[in-house]
Amino acid sequence: MPFQDPRARLTPALSFVRCRGLPRAAGVALLVALAATAFAGQRVAVPEFRYLVDFSVPVAEIVPLAHAVILATTLFSPMADLEQTSAQPMARLRALYLITLLALALGLTALPLLAGATGEVFVSAARNVIGHLGLAMLSARLFGSGLAWLLPLAMFGPTLLLGVGSDNTPEPWAWSLHPSTHTPSMITAVLLWVTGACASATAGPRQSERAEQN
Repeated sequence: MPFQDPRARLTPALSFVRCRGLPRAAGVALLVALAATAFAGQRVAVPEFRYLVDFSVPVAEIVPLAHAVILATTLFSPMADLEQTSAQPMARLRALYLITLLALALGLTALPLLAGATGEVFVSAARNVIGHLGLAMLSARLFGSGLAWLLPLAMFGPTLLLGVGSDNTPEPWAWSLHPSTHTPSMITAVLLWVTGACASATAGPRQSERAEQN
């Protein structure tokens, strides 16, 4: 069997990553994560409009929204048409790329642990980045990579404004505000990620997005 240089097998994967701008997006997300780490001990008051409640969440649980949106903008390549005609197994590369994005998002979410964030905060933050990444992937698939923020913010806005009940506890649908032990919220986040991943792995960008990139 002839010897194959490992670099030859890595080249398609590296090109796949670079053409999506992942290094730049990861750098921006890292800066956001470092800022969150610096303020890991702070909490953000939820501006509930319906009731006079006093509810807040750690900064580390809010920032995953930014990680998800930034990373989701790298889902599709400006060379999507060329990729469709490539002899390389694009489906496998897409699947590996989605897993890479998830691992990177979780790694960024873990940084506040270095500044003393608790395990409970990390679990909640990890749940939030999983769910918001799923929404961002779905948004990128439906509306284009430039609008990856649309569905996450469409969910997060009402959550902040209406997500806390009169008893000062999160509403059942406000999954990103619940404590780490709330199983339905974790299930919801995982289902959102699976839905977004399936949408992104089985289809390319919209035709209009391709036209804009060309």
